[in-house]
Amino acid sequence: MEKKKTNKKFIVIIGSLILLGVVYGSYKYIHSLSHEGTDDAQIEKYMTPIIPRVSGYVKKVYIKDNDFVKKGDTLFTIDQRDYQLKIDEATAALAAAEGNFEVSKADVGSILANISVSDANVKSAGGNIQSAKIKLGLATNDFNRYSNLYKNHTITKQQYEQALAAKQEAENQVRILQQQEKASAFQKSVIQAKSVVSNKETDVAAANIKRAQALLESAKLNLSYTVITAAIDGQVSKIDIQPGQLVQPGQSLFYIINNNEAWVIANFKETQLNKMVAGQKVALKVDAYPDYEFTGTITSFSPATGSRFSILPPDNATGNFVKTIQRLPVKISIDAGNDIEKVKLLRPGMNVDVDVHIK
Repeated sequence: MEKKKTNKKFIVIIGSLILLGVVYGSYKYIHSLSHEGTDDAQIEKYMTPIIPRVSGYVKKVYIKDNDFVKKGDTLFTIDQRDYQLKIDEATAALAAAEGNFEVSKADVGSILANISVSDANVKSAGGNIQSAKIKLGLATNDFNRYSNLYKNHTITKQQYEQALAAKQEAENQVRILQQQEKASAFQKSVIQAKSVVSNKETDVAAANIKRAQALLESAKLNLSYTVITAAIDGQVSKIDIQPGQLVQPGQSLFYIINNNEAWVIANFKETQLNKMVAGQKVALKVDAYPDYEFTGTITSFSPATGSRFSILPPDNATGNFVKTIQRLPVKISIDAGNDIEKVKLLRPGMNVDVDVHIK
């Protein structure tokens, strides 16, 4: 009798286990019809690298590992002395360029005044030539008349010679004035040529001012780069710089993590993607905080599988081919309705269980 009771208990236990298995299996099957899930998912946040724009020796570090910073807070400074010397040098170069420009402007003004004087001299010479030609015409007429009278012995030889001398003097005066006019015109052309050269020198001097101003602005900009500030609100990590350390432009020193915005990258098997579309709601369970369920929304799908972004992507055209189910990264945004303080506690790289509601 005792043996039969034991067998009945065993049968009851086995039956209960089978029933539980059927119920659980049915639940999982029904659940799978409207859900897709994966535990291959991690929290992601914006990680802003701190990269100096100028080289130099670190003067002072204002932050420590894991400090919270606000946008605009000073993180560290670089020794400014070399860059201040560049500003002083650029300032002196600008002052010299401005001085040269003023000298060139004065030269242009003087040359323009000389051109005006030369132009007046040319015009005056032209007027004097016209007057001299009139006098020459009168002297020539007098000479011709006296010449006829002298041939007729009406006047004395002295009168004839005086008329001839007056005519020759008038001719010489015309020639002298014509030469003066040519000299004035030549002088004007020389001054005009100098004016062209001086204008070019003024343009060069103006260009030198702009170049000196640009160098000064560049020097000031480089000086401002010696103070490295936070570009966003966040938390710094792995501060491995010390005063006296030489840093170079483009050198990534540490990161600022933006704790106010987070999302999930879930790597789903390619066989799970058939019914998944952007906009579907997602339940998120973070391993670090199992008592709180975050809600999210599918935002986008990666254009390629994760293996394609690896350093050495697989090439199935070579070697022996073994079919492997690939995974595709899916971006899931964390909804705004979640507890913001909980979102701030999330850290990049944390593991997440993802449950997508496909229906």
